[in-house]
Amino acid sequence: MTSLLDEKAPEAIIVDEVLSVSGISKGSLYHHFEDFSDLLEMAYLRRFAAFVDASSASIAEVIATSTSRDEMLTRLREITRRTQSPELASVRLERVRAIMLAGGNERFRLRLAVEQQRLTDALADLVRESQAKGWFRSDFPPHVVAVFVQAYTLGRVLDEIAENPVDNEQWVAFIDHVLAASL
Repeated sequence: MTSLLDEKAPEAIIVDEVLSVSGISKGSLYHHFEDFSDLLEMAYLRRFAAFVDASSASIAEVIATSTSRDEMLTRLREITRRTQSPELASVRLERVRAIMLAGGNERFRLRLAVEQQRLTDALADLVRESQAKGWFRSDFPPHVVAVFVQAYTLGRVLDEIAENPVDNEQWVAFIDHVLAASL
């Protein structure tokens, strides 16, 4: 199912395509999911969770293995360049789609809230770890920093649909400046 989301918008996917790709019967599908929307929601959640896990893991690895504040900063800048790259525009847009879907769907909102909280908590834990090492200012609440990091990533989506988007190098340089000022 998640592979179909690589090719099509969720509203364009039909149940027969899912059955064909997965090789399962309609009865089996509805045994595991309340309805077709439930399946789509779970596919979105799986992709969202994968992004959450990948983001957290790369930052955690940097914090765990860096030997100094400067090394951590250099490596976090590399992550910023990767996560803010034009090549990941579709991934960022998919996160916005998931948030939009949650706006009109209470069942999905509750499910997405769990994953979103997990992401925020994971990032906040990483900020705390950096603060404990003396590599990040302790006067910034970790959850505030975690939400800010996510906000600038989602904010990139706004700019990417603009008529005259900001130059990516300037965008990343500004994020780097804010990050360095926070250490």
